[in-house]
Amino acid sequence: MPRFLAVYTMKPEDFASFRKLTKAEQDAIDTVGVARWAAWEEKNAASILDRGGMVGKTTRITRDGIAKAFNPLCGYLVVEAETADAAARLFEDHPHITVFPGDGVDIMPFVT
Repeated sequence: MPRFLAVYTMKPEDFASFRKLTKAEQDAIDTVGVARWAAWEEKNAASILDRGGMVGKTTRITRDGIAKAFNPLCGYLVVEAETADAAARLFEDHPHITVFPGDGVDIMPFVT
């Protein structure tokens, strides 16, 4: 069955707005979101090949050297599904975009 990389994205301004909430407000969102995330993973366990994880700040290496960089990526996982559309449908109710300030989930097929 085809495998897909699912990449969680988040706009920096959305993350900044979340961090401006009080600690109690952030904790309340985290409590709901973490529980729903676990439920989502349990519901879709048969399709998840690698739970991946959340990622931090980016360092980019180019011919010119090493530098800090920015991209909207904040996490990933690997799923399998019949098609890219089927993989995308797995994420329609994902807490990254329904509870947390996530911007979206990008689905990309592995081609090698």
